[in-house]
Amino acid sequence: MTVDFATAADPFRRELLAHCYRMLGSLHDAEDLVQETYLRAWKAYGQFEGRSSVRTWLYRIATNVCLTALDGRTRRPLPFGLGNQAATETDPLTEDHEIPWLEPFPTDPAAIVTERESTRLAFVAALQHLPPRQRAVLILRDVLKLSAAETADELEMTVAAVNSALQRAHAQLKDLSEDEVVEPAEAKQLLDRWVEAFEAKDIPAIIGMFAHDVVWEMPPYPQFYRGPDMVAWHLTNQCPAVPHGARMIATEANGQPAFGLYLRGEDGVFRPFNLQVLEVRGGRITHVSSFFDLSLFPRFGLPSTA
Repeated sequence: MTVDFATAADPFRRELLAHCYRMLGSLHDAEDLVQETYLRAWKAYGQFEGRSSVRTWLYRIATNVCLTALDGRTRRPLPFGLGNQAATETDPLTEDHEIPWLEPFPTDPAAIVTERESTRLAFVAALQHLPPRQRAVLILRDVLKLSAAETADELEMTVAAVNSALQRAHAQLKDLSEDEVVEPAEAKQLLDRWVEAFEAKDIPAIIGMFAHDVVWEMPPYPQFYRGPDMVAWHLTNQCPAVPHGARMIATEANGQPAFGLYLRGEDGVFRPFNLQVLEVRGGRITHVSSFFDLSLFPRFGLPSTA
């Protein structure tokens, strides 16, 4: 008896969303491309002969949809990855909406470890530096664990070409740290202190949790700050939050701890300001990416007011 399309395909929707996100670096685009993948698969399901699994077949469609979408597009960076120098007190803080910024991804705390590790911001940001087909090879081989032959079949390449592309991708990403992402639950005490300090705008307490080389970035602002002293200067002089005028609501992004930051308005209502994604290593906060795209809040289960 032939299994209907929804029954056969729906179990893979979540992992295909993560796959498209790794390829595109955009949650919004990934959602659109998963829809396109399922539309194409539904139309072709009557011709599906079962020579591969439904999962493999869907990944082939999704990968090709992503490669088509990437044709002619520029990569999605984070400010730290633009190659600019860290900002100083004399650098003006300006927005740049012309750059297609990398977006965060809402990971489910119950998601498998592979998804949590392979969607972390540093990894996805590094993927954006690879040519699209090379990016696809690395994801299919290293994340999805397809063989070289399976990957070659997925991408209509030779095995030799796949191996060559993977070698070049590894060389490009060789400096990417392979330390495991700290689970939010493992850093609970640190994160509780973070919320308390940030809501009170206790700058000494905030920077006391930083690593010596901490990076603070805020797309769509291309400027970023490096080191506790410069982050302290930014929070003191440029952040509009006032002591006890902010609230934080915990969530998770890219397998990392994250918080929706809400600021109190003149009417006393706390409204969304930005989404902070933290990287924690060795008991210290090493990187903070604050995203000012407020349309992200509902996708992370965050309320419209706090």
